[in-house]
Amino acid sequence: MRYLNEEEFQIASRFLFLSMAIVVIQQDVQHVQIGAFKIKEPYIELLEKMISEATNERRELRQTMQRKDIKVVTLNKNDSFSSFLFLCKNREEKRNYFNPAIRKKVEIIVQELMHKALPPYQQHSVSANT
Repeated sequence: MRYLNEEEFQIASRFLFLSMAIVVIQQDVQHVQIGAFKIKEPYIELLEKMISEATNERRELRQTMQRKDIKVVTLNKNDSFSSFLFLCKNREEKRNYFNPAIRKKVEIIVQELMHKALPPYQQHSVSANT
């Protein structure tokens, strides 16, 4: 089995985890909408901006993946691990991820998206609180 180079793997894994982050943020929008928030609009607006940022980045990654013939396939998932197959021009690499490690990668992407979505004057107050 031949392996992907670092650039190919970085593109494919970013696409994978960014896609997971989009799902998480979409679920958060639903939770805010049905939740006990007194004022929901600012939270929904922030989450929607984050989805927009993520969707734009994912679109660019998808185009790059098509140009470079890169694909990611989910093999299996269980309570502890998830397996993915990364393919590029007849080369493949299987990766197993510990689910808490996936959660951490997605959390980091969500934080990146939050910083991109917030206006600059609000980023400092959020950074100071984290």
